Amino acid sequence: MDGPHSYDPAPVSWDTDEIIARRDRYYAASQRAFVPYAKPLILKKGSMQYVWDEEGNRLTDLLGMNLCISVGHAHPAVVAAVQAQVAELTHCTTMFYHPVPAHFAEELAATMPAGEDWVVHFTNSGAEAIDLALMMARVRTGNLDVIALENSYHGATYGAQSVTGLQNFRHNAGQLSNICFTSDPNQYRGVHGPGVEPYLVDLERTLATATTGSVAGMIIEPVQGYGGIVEMPQGFISGAAERIRAAGGLMIIDEVQSGFGKTGRALWGFEHHDVVPDIVVMAKGIGNGIPLGAVVAKRDVAEAMAGKFLFHTYGANPAASAAGRAVLRVIQEDRMVENASKVGAVLHQGLKDLAARYPIIGNVRGTGFMQAIELVRDHDTKGPAMEETAFVFERTREHGIIVSKSGNYRNVLRMVPPLCLAMEDMDHVLGALDRSFADLAEHLG
Repeated sequence: MDGPHSYDPAPVSWDTDEIIARRDRYYAASQRAFVPYAKPLILKKGSMQYVWDEEGNRLTDLLGMNLCISVGHAHPAVVAAVQAQVAELTHCTTMFYHPVPAHFAEELAATMPAGEDWVVHFTNSGAEAIDLALMMARVRTGNLDVIALENSYHGATYGAQSVTGLQNFRHNAGQLSNICFTSDPNQYRGVHGPGVEPYLVDLERTLATATTGSVAGMIIEPVQGYGGIVEMPQGFISGAAERIRAAGGLMIIDEVQSGFGKTGRALWGFEHHDVVPDIVVMAKGIGNGIPLGAVVAKRDVAEAMAGKFLFHTYGANPAASAAGRAVLRVIQEDRMVENASKVGAVLHQGLKDLAARYPIIGNVRGTGFMQAIELVRDHDTKGPAMEETAFVFERTREHGIIVSKSGNYRNVLRMVPPLCLAMEDMDHVLGALDRSFADLAEHLG
């Protein structure tokens, strides 16, 4: 090619009807199904905690694009890091060396508990990271059985959906073998009610009846995300780890949703639970929207897979790794975990105030920037208010905020905003929720 050349970007139509029609025509059914709103939400641009649709309407993003936007839409530090790396070298296969992914691996390892030798394997996504973690545990232990929690979400790939305890994500395609589930210690809706010991006894029963007695491991989210922001109670993860390790297994912690400061307490959700994992899975917020995932494991665990090739084509991509390095730096320098704690506390109290005014709200729960409202038709039976949740969900968009419909019954309004959500946003956010519930009350008459 001779001399400089100017390339015009490919044309893009921003006509609402055309966007919807083109997606419906060319997307496979498996990619068309995940559409929450009655009228599709089309997004054109974003800046920190805000996004704008194709008609110019601004919304406060309380979901961070499914928790992928950790430090803010188009955060200047992340944009600058990615632009600089893309302009120099867009991709370097893991067959060859590049310093940026190695730097990032070192920085991630430094966030893990001291006293262990941690190593990193980068993947393309969180679900791929879950698949790798399951394989790693099985290879390391020589055992096959894996235990997961009911109501959990770990991804939609063949392997990841096998350990997902939500009906809506389990396709009728035959699941991975040697997976069994134990009851999740949901302190509001759990089968054994509040407390920890009954759920540990249930885990012991699962080990005794549904496994060979020797297991590869157990996988736990410190806060169940799609399950409706269900935080593991104190004593459960550490108690589970003790029992799993006694059966020869490893403790796998899924931080895909709870990691990178979302809890407002620490960078990682497991840090509140007096446990050192054997394997930690992370993704989503790791790259602030740039595709990336990672498995961080103790060296002796990871070394079990040294005998054969295993790679993820874009897993250690330099541009994605540059984004990840910027995310870690911004979280620390801008004290974003502290912000999630302070602003999250105000959001949580505001949600509790709403619950005092609207009986349809059965439970408010959460920590930091992982918050949820569960809607029920009866406070005693806790019958899920699915239609009412769908109504409120649609109204929140009309009032200028983006939330999520979650839980196995889709009766939970889930809020996990970017870490930059500010105290100044609270009046608008809580006002929008208040108006949405008032609309429901009027609708029900």
